[in-house]
Amino acid sequence: MANKTAPDSSRRSERSRRAIFDAALALVGEVGYDKLTIEGIASRAGVGKQTIYRWWPSKAAVLLDAFTAGVDDYSTEGLPDTGDLAADLKAVLHATTDEFNDPAFQAPYRALAAAGANDEQLSRTFVARLMEPGTQLYIDRLRAAQEAGEIAAGADLRITVEMLLSPFSQRWLMRTGELTYDFVDTLVDQVLGGVRPRG
Repeated sequence: MANKTAPDSSRRSERSRRAIFDAALALVGEVGYDKLTIEGIASRAGVGKQTIYRWWPSKAAVLLDAFTAGVDDYSTEGLPDTGDLAADLKAVLHATTDEFNDPAFQAPYRALAAAGANDEQLSRTFVARLMEPGTQLYIDRLRAAQEAGEIAAGADLRITVEMLLSPFSQRWLMRTGELTYDFVDTLVDQVLGGVRPRG
């Protein structure tokens, strides 16, 4: 009698999760967050809605996991360090500008931002899983620059990072202006101008 290999439930679960993530990200771009439903995600993913409810309590939780999938593997290399802090920050923020201007990125990020405005726990989880790891990479790069004498010894590095990233996020989220390389370059130059060593 031939041996039959038992189905690998972990692989099946991972395939289901990936299908659910893909479905959630695609649907939020197509129908928007308000019309996004667990039923719709389940149908697109080819799974039962009880499968989704077994893993997540809400559509916001599904979308958050889908959007932040892979964040645990956040680059351990950190931001580039060529010895030119301004150039390094501009290069990273140029790439971030491209990402934020990508419709596939915009839909889930805006949906999570809107949902987080009314859901404190969701917002805190989003910050902890996505924003804080990115912020820490900037802090680490600025600390290296500070140790090299490129930034004043007394400068608060977290506030310096917030001075860089908050106007960027505000312009994008509130659509107060175009998110462009020129904007990013000016932002970097003005922020660094305020934290360079004096004298």
